Amino acid sequence: MKKISIMVPCYNEEENVVALSEALIEMFAKDLPQYDYDILFIDNDSTDTTRVKIRALCEKNPKIKAIFNAKNFGQFNSPYYGILNTDGDCTIPVCADFQDPIEVIPKLVAEWEKGYKIVCAVKTKSKENPVMYFLRSCYYKLIKKMSSAEQIEHFTGFGLYDKSFVKVLRDLHDPIPFIRGIVGELGFKRTEVEYTQAQRRAGKTHNNFYTLYDAAMLSFTSYTKFGLRLATFLGVFSGIISVIVAMVYLVLKLIYWDRFTAGMVPLILLVSFLGSLQLFFIGLLGEYILSMNRRLMNRPLVVEEERINF
Repeated sequence: MKKISIMVPCYNEEENVVALSEALIEMFAKDLPQYDYDILFIDNDSTDTTRVKIRALCEKNPKIKAIFNAKNFGQFNSPYYGILNTDGDCTIPVCADFQDPIEVIPKLVAEWEKGYKIVCAVKTKSKENPVMYFLRSCYYKLIKKMSSAEQIEHFTGFGLYDKSFVKVLRDLHDPIPFIRGIVGELGFKRTEVEYTQAQRRAGKTHNNFYTLYDAAMLSFTSYTKFGLRLATFLGVFSGIISVIVAMVYLVLKLIYWDRFTAGMVPLILLVSFLGSLQLFFIGLLGEYILSMNRRLMNRPLVVEEERINF
């Protein structure tokens, strides 16, 4: 009997973990009775009663496992580490907030049985804020055009990964993994299943400007050269313009020495613009260096505090 591992990353999801486990168990009994399964909750140092409820679930059902992180290791490391610690014939990561519809899982499994090693669940619609969905669409299209590796639009990581691909992930040893990019870059034979993203069932989203920016910059610095190339080209262009402006300024000042002081304002504006351009690209270069630094330090993905039912 083939085994399916469901991996659920969670942080302060006390209102959802019990309902999600019940929905998953019911789904397997109804739609996938021919498969064995387990459910792994990996908790990223929740501050509410999430861990208490996960412990109770593990006590009642040996098919439910748990990993408790020693601290919060971020939105990418914890889910990735959870995938690495599954042992099923395939692994399906599912958000704890029900935004990844449970009813899509049988469709993912059906495609897997056709021979696909990766089945990506791709959003075609979303019941989230339409402005946010539009901005995400723009971001996906932008990063897809700039990336040196294939990028999958509206793929959040929800999908099915065969155990052969999970082995590839284990062998990567990437301390700051970006699963969405890795699937496009290193994935095996792949297909897609479309779905409509549901609204969050309960609780508040943990995404904010910083987490969204962190996700965007991780994909940008990991899979594009565009920023550095743009800095090079703009630097050359602005350098040529600066030389021309300087020569014109010198000639005009020699000819109109007494009246040329009034022309300082445009020059000041030009210097300010070039200075801000330099600061922007220094910051962008810093993002690339930060990404390199974190990989060179090679810190562990997470540090476990406890694991249950392994």
